[in-house]
Amino acid sequence: MLSPKLCQRLHCGFVNYRACQSLRNFAAATGDDSDNNATVGEREHPLKGVRILDLTRIIAGPYCTMVLADLGAEVIKVERPHFGDEARKWGPPFLEHSKDAAYFLAPNRNKQSVCIDLKRGRALIHKLAAISDVLVENYVPGTLERYDLGYEQMKKINPKLIYCTLSGYGSVGPYAKRPGYDVIASSVGGLLHITGEKDGPPSKVGVAVTDVATGLYAHGAILAALYQRQKTQRGQKIDVDLLSTCCSLLINVASNYLNAGTEAKRWGTAHSSIVPYQSFRTKDGYLTLGAGSDAQFVELCRLLGVESVAEDAKFKTNKDRVQNREELVQLLEEILAQETSKHWMKRFEGAPFPVGPVNSISELFDDEHIKAIGLVKTLPHARDGSVKVVGPPVVYSEARNDARTAPPMLGEHTDAVLGELLGYGPAELASLRAQGIIQ
Repeated sequence: MLSPKLCQRLHCGFVNYRACQSLRNFAAATGDDSDNNATVGEREHPLKGVRILDLTRIIAGPYCTMVLADLGAEVIKVERPHFGDEARKWGPPFLEHSKDAAYFLAPNRNKQSVCIDLKRGRALIHKLAAISDVLVENYVPGTLERYDLGYEQMKKINPKLIYCTLSGYGSVGPYAKRPGYDVIASSVGGLLHITGEKDGPPSKVGVAVTDVATGLYAHGAILAALYQRQKTQRGQKIDVDLLSTCCSLLINVASNYLNAGTEAKRWGTAHSSIVPYQSFRTKDGYLTLGAGSDAQFVELCRLLGVESVAEDAKFKTNKDRVQNREELVQLLEEILAQETSKHWMKRFEGAPFPVGPVNSISELFDDEHIKAIGLVKTLPHARDGSVKVVGPPVVYSEARNDARTAPPMLGEHTDAVLGELLGYGPAELASLRAQGIIQ
């Protein structure tokens, strides 16, 4: 049974921010804002006052809740006692002292970690859900229902709760009960089929792009649901799945098949409809460039010193260049291989067509532009001194969106959350810990 105090809070809309200010001090900005606009301290986070109960693990779900946390939402990450999010063990590399995998750091900043056993601690989850605005989970459909933590059960506890489920294949259909993994969804969803060299085998993207895109879809859906709730005063269930996301990522490839019956194939870094538009080997690496218009192609040829190529009837228009792809690409390969990537980038400075070197990861983070925009943030860590993260890529003129606290240690905030939000005293917490319900 929920306390009268908790029941009263169900009808207050967004969580009362001031009532929880002491708990949220954990999320106070820890970095030096001297490199930001002088008015940054006057801005507020757009989601300040929104509380999210995060029951997700690995990438898609945590990435979603991290984006919301960057925007100021209070995210309570519920983890399995003594084990936690599986990504904590996905290494090497590991942090030296906490032993968390560097992998875990990527999608978990700005969160509080609370360890609760879902089976025996369901009453605690119910109480937290009662005072939360959003619950996000990514268990196989049907799993949480067995613990009385499914949408229909939570809806009775908190009619205003927005309940977002991320899964591999959705809650209906013949694949619904299958576990969801990025590379499998990318395989079934056709992404691997169109990724890789032209005559090579299927290849996965270098990061879990389907997971990340699913997390981004979920974050947008949650924002839309919060906006709708302001008008309806009701919560709702949101379903987001990896396979549907992967299909949506096919964009023009899907459209070409659905409307023209054109089956896609692998093109490496090349483009099926635009030539040239790919990576080329240089004297010391690779350079990617494209000419999306005839005017851009003319300028490319001028800068390469082969103006006559742009006047050749075989290459006059993009349609011509697509039809004569192999001949043109071979010609450009021979020219670009004669000089270094740095030489070509200097030559192409100010050019109207897109061009850039294929950087290694070390070259990326040593890039002058990445350094100038301050994208990488250093955050204090409870056990390892400090950790570095790639900060939010979106900047607002009138709001804050930032990396404030390092990904939490396992169970770092259990006592603070249960004590300050639910009123559990030291003796009650000790009893729950002795029973193995919390850590």
